[in-house]
Amino acid sequence: MMTFPEVELRSKKGAAFVLAIVFAAIGLSWLLFRGGGEPAPDPELDMPHDYAYGTATSSNGMVLHYLRTRPSNLTLEAIHTNVLLSPFYGINGGFFYNDSLLSLAVVDDRPVNGAAGVYGSGGENVKYARGTLVWDGQEDRLSVQVVRSASELKVSDRSHYWAQGGISMSLNREGQWAEQAAAENAPYPDEDRLRSAAVYDRDGNVYLIVSASLGSLAEFREAIVETVAPGALANGIFLDGDGSSQLRSREAKLRGDSRPIVQMLRILK
Repeated sequence: MMTFPEVELRSKKGAAFVLAIVFAAIGLSWLLFRGGGEPAPDPELDMPHDYAYGTATSSNGMVLHYLRTRPSNLTLEAIHTNVLLSPFYGINGGFFYNDSLLSLAVVDDRPVNGAAGVYGSGGENVKYARGTLVWDGQEDRLSVQVVRSASELKVSDRSHYWAQGGISMSLNREGQWAEQAAAENAPYPDEDRLRSAAVYDRDGNVYLIVSASLGSLAEFREAIVETVAPGALANGIFLDGDGSSQLRSREAKLRGDSRPIVQMLRILK
C-alpha cells in the first residue's frame, strides 16, 4: 500500500513534469511567433539605387518605362538569360542570334561575349555599320558613332570606355532619321512590336527605355521625343525589340516574351 509521503512525492514530480511541458510549449510558440513575425529579407535591398525611374504614356498611346543614370554607372554584361532572371538592374542590349551577339558590345576594348575576333563576341556590328552608343570615360562624353567594328571607334582612352551597338535614332537629324535607320537595316520598322532604346540628354544623363505597349519604330521614337526629357535629348540608339524588350528595376519588371537574351545594359550601383 502507498504511504502518504510517497503520494506527495509523486504528486510533486508530476506537477514539475507538467510545468516543464508548459514552459517548453510557451518557448516553442514564442520562437515560432518571432520567426513568423519577422519579414523575409528583401532581395532588392542590395540592388542599385543610383538611378531614377520614370514612366509615361505618349499621345500616340505608347507606354514607356525608363531608367535614368550617369554613363559612368553603366556597363555591358553578357547574361544569357531573361533580364528578370539576372542578378542585375537594367535593360536588354543589342541584337543576337542564339548565343551570338550581332551588335557591338565592348567594355574597355574587350567584347563582353567572348574573345576579340571571335564571331558573336560583341566585337562588331555583324554585316552592317550601325549606330553605336559610345561613352568616352576619359572625357565623360557620349556620342553615337556609325561603325562596323570596335577598332573604328573614336575614344580618348581605349582602356576606359564602353560601346553599345544598335540602330541610329538620329535625334539630331529629324528629317533624315528614317532613311538612316533603313540604311542600317533596322528590323521590322513598320510592325507593331515592343521596343527598347538608350538615349542621352544634353547634361550627359542616359535613359534606358523599354515600351510596355506595341508600336512601330516611328511611334516609339515619337513617344520618346514627346515624353522623355522633352526638348533636352541629344541623341540615342534603338536596341533589340519585340520579346527581347526587357527591363528590371525596383519599380518595374518587364519580361518581354520571357525569352533569354545574350547581353544587357547593367546599372552598377
